Amino acid sequence: MKKSGLPADTLKQLYATMFTIRHFEDRIALLYPEQEMKCPVHLCTGQEAIAAGVCIHLKKEDYIFGTHRSHGHCIAKGMDLRSLAAELYGKSAGCSRGRGGSMHLADPDHGIPGTSAIVGGCIPLAVGAGLSSVMKGDGRVSAVFFGDGAVDEGTFHESMNFASLKKLPVVFVCENNYYATNSPQCARQPDVPIAERARSYGIPGKRADGNDVLSVYAAAKEAVGRARSAGGPTLLEFETYRWKAHVGPNSDIENGCRPADAHQRWLKKCPLEMFQRYLREHSSVTEEDLELIESRVEREIDEAVEFGKKSPYPDASELTEYVY
Repeated sequence: MKKSGLPADTLKQLYATMFTIRHFEDRIALLYPEQEMKCPVHLCTGQEAIAAGVCIHLKKEDYIFGTHRSHGHCIAKGMDLRSLAAELYGKSAGCSRGRGGSMHLADPDHGIPGTSAIVGGCIPLAVGAGLSSVMKGDGRVSAVFFGDGAVDEGTFHESMNFASLKKLPVVFVCENNYYATNSPQCARQPDVPIAERARSYGIPGKRADGNDVLSVYAAAKEAVGRARSAGGPTLLEFETYRWKAHVGPNSDIENGCRPADAHQRWLKKCPLEMFQRYLREHSSVTEEDLELIESRVEREIDEAVEFGKKSPYPDASELTEYVY
C-alpha cells in the first residue's frame, strides 16, 4: 500500500467499516449451524475493502444497489446492525420485517431501496434511480455493486449504454472475484479486463486492487466526484476474492469447486490485515485507536445478535401483509 496522506479520522473510519463487516460475517458463519437463521446467507468475507472504500464517499441520501451478497455494502452505507441481524433471523424488527432475509435487504432512510438476488438485476435499478435524480435535480449519486457474473448479462450493457447516453450520476462497481457461483471467469469471458468495456460506451473505466482499501478509496473518490458534478457514469473494476463458498458459511475448496492453491494465495492478501499493517507503519493511527475501534465493534455485534435472537417473529395474522 502506498502512503495516502489521508487524515487519521478517515483512516479510522475505513478500518472500523472493514472490521465491522469482517467480524459480523464471521459471527454469521459461527452461528449459522445453529439453524436459527432459516434464510441462505451469501458472505462477502475477503471483499470488505470495496464496500468500505466506495461508500465512504457517499452521502446518507445517495443510493446503493446490491446483490445477494450485500451485507457488507449495507453495513458500509450505515444500516443498523441490529436491523440486519434481526432480518437474518426472520424477525419483524428486521430491515425488511423478516420477509426478505439475507438477499433482500432494504433501508430507504440510508439510501438502500433494496438489494436484488437476480444476477444483474440491481444494475438497471441504479440507472433508473440515476435518471430520477437527474429529473428531480436532487444531486443524488447511485452506486451499484455487482460481480463478474453479472457482466455476462445483457442488462449490464444496456444499462451502461443508457447511463452514458443520458450522463447519469451512476458509479458501476464490479467486484471481480473471478467466479460466478463456481464457474471461473476464464470459462465465461474473453481475457479482456472488465473495466475496458467502458470504452465501448464512451465512459471512463478503471481497474484497481479490490483488496487495497486505499486504491479503492482513490478510484471511488474520482468516480463519485465525477457523478456528483454531472460528469456522468464510471465503471470501476476491483479485483478481489471471496473466502467462503458461493452460499453458506463453509469453504467450497474441499469439494474441488475452486483450486486450493489460488485460495491460499488470496488468503495471504487479506484486505484487513494489509490495512492493519499500513496503519501501524505509515499513519498516525495508534494501537490504542485500533483496540478501541475493535472493542466497540465487537460490543455492537454482540448487541445486534442478542437483539436479533430475542426479537419476535411476525405474527401469523400478518402473512398477507406487504404482498402485492
